[in-house]
Amino acid sequence: MDLLLAEARTGPVHLLRPEIARQVADAIRYHAHALGHYHLHSYVVMPNHVHMLVTPSVPASVLTHSLKRFTAREANRKLGLTGKPFWQDESYDHLVRDEAEFQRIARYIEWNPVKGGLVAVPEEFPWSSASWAG
Repeated sequence: MDLLLAEARTGPVHLLRPEIARQVADAIRYHAHALGHYHLHSYVVMPNHVHMLVTPSVPASVLTHSLKRFTAREANRKLGLTGKPFWQDESYDHLVRDEAEFQRIARYIEWNPVKGGLVAVPEEFPWSSASWAG
């Protein structure tokens, strides 16, 4: 399923648009650094989904609701789709059990654009912690 998501080129792929992907990536960092909702370890904004590895400072439901609400409103405004769903209702949460699993997940997240055929190396993908220097 992960590979299907990474390689998807059909369906809603609004995150392929640079202005939408940038807005989501900026919001991910803002919610970490300015709002303190989580400590951000790694992230990637793929064409049709987002991966984040975080240590939350607020309940996961607060974290996802806040981030999804803001990004959906802004993306829909840019797309002219105001009032329509942008994100799917569900999200997938996973408790990381040890350092080896943490490292595996961080690597998976940053290599997702490579597996999806979008870039040759993680650092080339602009909407990822692999390429973000700030």
